[in-house]
This record gives sequence, structure tokens and C-alpha cells, in this order.
Amino acid sequence: MRQLAQSIVDDVKETNPFILYRDRLDSFDQATAAGWSDQQFVDLVARLDEGIRAVDGTGFSVTPVINGDPLAAALGLDIDLKVKVEINSVGGSHKARHLFGVALHLAVENTTKDSPSGSLAIASCGNAAIAAAIVAKAINQPIKVFVPVWAEKPALDLLRELGAQIQVCEAAPNEKGDPCYARFRQAIANGCRPFGVQGTDTPAVFDGGRTLGWELRDQVPNLGAAFVQVGGGALGTATAMALPGVSIYPVQVSGCAPLKRAWDLLAPDFDMTKAATTPEKFMWPWDQPNSAASGLLDDITYDWLPLLEATLLGGGEPVVVPEATLIETHRIATSVTGLNVSPTGVAGLAGLVEAPPKPGAVVGVLFTGIDRQNEVAV
Repeated sequence: MRQLAQSIVDDVKETNPFILYRDRLDSFDQATAAGWSDQQFVDLVARLDEGIRAVDGTGFSVTPVINGDPLAAALGLDIDLKVKVEINSVGGSHKARHLFGVALHLAVENTTKDSPSGSLAIASCGNAAIAAAIVAKAINQPIKVFVPVWAEKPALDLLRELGAQIQVCEAAPNEKGDPCYARFRQAIANGCRPFGVQGTDTPAVFDGGRTLGWELRDQVPNLGAAFVQVGGGALGTATAMALPGVSIYPVQVSGCAPLKRAWDLLAPDFDMTKAATTPEKFMWPWDQPNSAASGLLDDITYDWLPLLEATLLGGGEPVVVPEATLIETHRIATSVTGLNVSPTGVAGLAGLVEAPPKPGAVVGVLFTGIDRQNEVAV
């Protein structure tokens, strides 16, 4: 099985998606509107990507889709399963796509206006912070990362190596909601610049994230549905943006499912105007989030409105996965594929197990994050 994992790395096409799909990027439109030539933008991507490679050892390239038939059989699924593998990408996850997209926006803006001087800032439990620290170091910008008390040691060690300023956040007495996000918001109010993966704070985050969906569309033209794991919601939203006509099934875990709760409260009429004008009636912090899928423990699905709308439009619906299903799916997925993917990274697949579509459907899932604990252990 390890040979399979190596073959996936070898088969990756060395084409930078930010160049391949540049004419679809908002940052490209921004640059050309400011008078840039196509080559100037390509040069910018290449220069920033070289900086990423110098920091992380790898740059951006189209990531592979593997045939999931053996995995589907092992899970008892009668479908045509396609698995897009992100664990060998920059930072070991999809998160760097989002943040490289933001970096492109910053680079273009810096040529048309005075450069802001505050540190970058992000609230994250792991992969997003690592991706942000990699990109920040590559573009020579300081970054503050706000992480929970339960953040994994391997992630914290890597953040220190990357030169990030780490603040471990404990909840204050009677404080509700995520203390990391609260400290992040305080930092922004004090002059830091948002560099996170919540579209509510960093709207440009969807731009780079869409490259994943565009790749998947080209790799699987007959894709009918995609099961996408959801924490803050940026991945699900960006994927849906890139895959019009594909049914999106956002997946959360039973220990933290604020999106499904909002969906149920809005059903069956789904008055999105009411949702947008009184969001507090439908989305509030989940009490005591808990799961082995630590990347899905955002107590609020920050980008829930665009994600819920895209889910409705595509004919999908949120799926909630019991913890036992998540753990067993992770065990089978790593055993069959030989890939060192985390529980968070297989949560979309677990959602597919929980709510399988009709036989023969062409379904995509995303293996989005490396298992850093296992990486250290082996």
C-alpha cells in the first residue's frame, strides 16, 4: 500500500494551478484592471511560489485524483468513488491554497496603494496556522497565530520552526465561543491584518480555494456529487463555487455540527433573507466541540450562509457523522490506500458512508490533511 502512496506523489502533474487557472482568479482580474500584463501576473505567481518552495520544500502543483474503487468496496459502497489527495501539497493540507490566494491579492494591492504595516494574524487549531506561517515566511511577513490549548504538539513545534508568534488561548471566565477567534478579532482591532481561512474576515480566501474544485472538475468531468468536510466552511464554500451543477454535501461530526443545526432551523422554507438579517437565530457557538477530527471543531461555521445557499442550489444537504463512523472510516481509509491522512482529512468520506447516494453515482471526496501525530510516530 505504501507503493500506492508513492505512485500518487510521482503522478502529480507539475503545473501550478494559480498559473493554470489564473484567468479565473479575482486577483488576476484585479491585476489586469490595474494595468498588469498576463506575464507580470505569471511572474508574480512564480516568484511567490519559489518562496513557498524555499520554506516548505514543495511548491503548488495540481494534486492527484485516485481511483477509489478498492476503498469503496472496503466500505460497502456501490459507487464510482474519486479521491482527491491534498496531503502532499504545501503544508500537508489544502489550507495553503486559500492563503496563497490571499497573498496574491496582497501582492497586487501593494503595487497600487501603500503597504499596511501590521502583522498578519490567524486563528486556527493546526493546518491553517501552519499554512499561514509558511506563506507568511515566504512573503517575508510577520504572523501571529492564535491556537487552542489542545493544539497538537507537532503542529506547535512546526509553527515555532516557521517563526510564527504563537498565542495559546484559554477561555476567560464566562466567555462564550472560541477564545482563539476572539483573540484574533482583538488583534485585528489593534492593527493586525486578517490572514485566516474564514471568508467573513478574509474574503479573498475563497479565490485560491477554488483552484481545488477547478482541478477536480477537469479530472472528473462527470462528477455528480462531492462530500466535503466542514469546519469554518471556507473549503466547502470554495469547492461549491468551483463546481456549479455538482451536488455538495457538507459533512460535520456529531460533536460539532452547527451547520446542520442551522439547516434544520431554516427547513423547510429556507428563507435566506431571514437567515442573513437575523443570523444569530440560526448560527451560534456549539457547546463543547469534541471529535478526533480536530480540524472540524470550529464552534461556528463562519461561512455558513454562502455554503448553505450553494448546498440548496446543488440539491445536497448537510451530513452529520457519528464519532464511531469517523474512526472506523479513518482506519479503513488509511489501511486500503496506505496514505497518512488524518481523521479530519477523511471526514468527507465518513459522511459518504453515513449517507451514501444511489448506486453507480460518481462521487468525489477530498483527503485534505496529513496525520501529523502518525507522521511523528513513524
